Amino acid sequence: MERSVIDRRILLGAGAGLVTLGVLGLRGARAETFVNILTGGTSGAYYPIGVALAGAIDKTVAGAKSSVQATKASVENLNLLQKGQGEIGFTLADSASQAFAGNEEAGFKAKLDKLRLIAAIYSNYVQIVASAESGVKTLADLKGKRISVGAPKSGTELNARAILKAAGLTYEDFAKVEYLAFAESVDLMKNRQIDVTLQSAGLGVGSIKDLAASIAIVVVPVPADIVAKVGDPAYQAAEIPAGTYTGQDAAVPTASIQNLLVSHDGVSEDLAYGMTSALYGNLEMLAAAHAAAKGIKLDANAAKGPLPLHPGALKFFKEKGFA
Repeated sequence: MERSVIDRRILLGAGAGLVTLGVLGLRGARAETFVNILTGGTSGAYYPIGVALAGAIDKTVAGAKSSVQATKASVENLNLLQKGQGEIGFTLADSASQAFAGNEEAGFKAKLDKLRLIAAIYSNYVQIVASAESGVKTLADLKGKRISVGAPKSGTELNARAILKAAGLTYEDFAKVEYLAFAESVDLMKNRQIDVTLQSAGLGVGSIKDLAASIAIVVVPVPADIVAKVGDPAYQAAEIPAGTYTGQDAAVPTASIQNLLVSHDGVSEDLAYGMTSALYGNLEMLAAAHAAAKGIKLDANAAKGPLPLHPGALKFFKEKGFA
């Protein structure tokens, strides 16, 4: 047999083998969909709920591979989503409204027009906590004290500005102002380096639980008339139930602000639909991760917010009869 014929048969056989392997490879392969979840500091509520959401998405969305990114929360998350550096993120409703409007003072250099709402979830509560030894019992008592108001231009810090302004206070009225995340603020309070921390978070946030277990605290009331003076419908009068923290024996009035899950218009309709399905199909898993997630409800309010609803989320809410 001529050598050329032999070579041709070998090549044909090898080619058939490669085709077979290729088909098997394609059949066995599953395209991965990467989902980056933007949360907040590890001591807040966003992070543990985000970890649970990652598990829910991986369980629900075929081929999903989720990661969780700790951030400075609302403002940073919204700016990252606008750039496409994440698929879904947590934010406060007032921050989202200011982002969509392009409020530079709030940390948005231009209108973030790519943002899309996935769902309105649970409420954050403005929690102003003072050490008992500071003598602070009211908003008026804050004057001349040392306070941490959250990371610069974070959702918490935007809430701090709004509430303090409504109470007739400015940062100049304090002896010292720190711009620190929850855990760092608590560390300074434990070391008596500041008197007060303002944290906008879900009820029972780990940082304040840790603080209350270490020192005697006072949860400072934010009366309903002060909440009304903020002049933003995102701020609603609410209360922190008695016993939320060690030493807090009575309910305390304050302001609440809705939290949102937000995506952007570069995320496909199928993925947005899958993420929304994962959220509402695994509420027990999220509630087990943090008590604040018990406030997440599937109802008509979940489809409302200051941003356009993502088409994928809209499809989900329409199927459930809520849009």
